[in-house]
Amino acid sequence: MRTAPIVAIDGPVGAGKSTVAMGVARVLGFRYIDTGAMYRSVAWLALRQGVNLPDERTVASVAASASIEFKPANGRPRVLVNGTDVTEAIRTPEVSAAASVVSAHPAVRQALVALQRTMGADGGVVMEGRDISTVVFPDAEVKVYLDASPEERARRRFQELVSKGVAVDYESLKRAEEERDRRDSTRAHSPLRRAPDAVVIDTTGLTVEQIVDRIVKLVEKRK
Repeated sequence: MRTAPIVAIDGPVGAGKSTVAMGVARVLGFRYIDTGAMYRSVAWLALRQGVNLPDERTVASVAASASIEFKPANGRPRVLVNGTDVTEAIRTPEVSAAASVVSAHPAVRQALVALQRTMGADGGVVMEGRDISTVVFPDAEVKVYLDASPEERARRRFQELVSKGVAVDYESLKRAEEERDRRDSTRAHSPLRRAPDAVVIDTTGLTVEQIVDRIVKLVEKRK
């Protein structure tokens, strides 16, 4: 028996998952787990080691041997890979592209899904990603699918990168995100899709506070 509910939040890149999930976790006093950061961490480590990304067996070995931790901090938790803080390093366009390739490998997903299930087994977590409601925790008490228009999602990501001093072209970024969405939704293993019983929230034009409030109310109804 879980001590508290699991809140599973899925959706494409730029839909607002991370910001919203952190807000929900803060209000409820739950633990926040960013599964996308885990795939990014494996991609970052594979790039650092010069691994051939399409080589599933080698990348899976990297995933299985990596130590990935979330260290509590004010705002976004810090991400540690083998003791190294990679919180900012895993958010670059290069790592984003690599993560899309890495996350398509069934063996990599198998290794990280097992770790994610261990992290959230007792409940009291807000876990966000692309297959939380459908694969990791299909029995989650609250399932939410966040979405937004492609233009809105690209705009958000563009502003995020620019605010961090990363030089990026909006149109190139939009095309890259569209390609990533295509890969994520058409891959054979754990594709990005909405769970039949998930509540869909289009975040276009909504504030973070409005979205967080809607999800918190969904959780409160399940208590």
